Amino acid sequence: MTGTLGPDDIAAGIEALAKVIRERTDGRPIALVGIRSRGDEVAERVCTILAEDDRELDFGILDISLYRDDFAHLHENPKLQGSEIDFDLNGRHLILVDDVLFTGRTIRAALDALSDYGRPGRVELAVLIDRGHRELPIQPDYVGIPLETSRNDHVLVSLQGTDGEDKVEIKEKTEP
Repeated sequence: MTGTLGPDDIAAGIEALAKVIRERTDGRPIALVGIRSRGDEVAERVCTILAEDDRELDFGILDISLYRDDFAHLHENPKLQGSEIDFDLNGRHLILVDDVLFTGRTIRAALDALSDYGRPGRVELAVLIDRGHRELPIQPDYVGIPLETSRNDHVLVSLQGTDGEDKVEIKEKTEP
């Protein structure tokens, strides 16, 4: 599959995430923690929408670089940016946020990293794009855009704050 999603698609996906989180959490206190990089921007945009509600809402950023099991990623992105979680996670209803859910390995690493910050009462997963093809038994609780892809497709997400534009490109992997 090849194709592109534009700014309107991204905005609609973020709105969909905020809407379903709002409905399912019913005004209860929550904390959104975005995974660097791009999951943090998705979480921040969802937080901006949810901030209109009268509820306790915290926002944090989680850097999982040292928890990944794919060392090639560390070679490509050696810069550690650090986490920014300035609230107590213990007992909290936490929603972990990422841009794309694929194999589940990033989320596994994020769960390991979160354990260094405390023990949330509940952890749920929100993703802007769910593209399927899991390797681990990890499923999202909240999805902005379900996307059908083949296992070999590349899903390249660009977001305004990180990359200067909102778009998703789906490119078929070609064998060398």
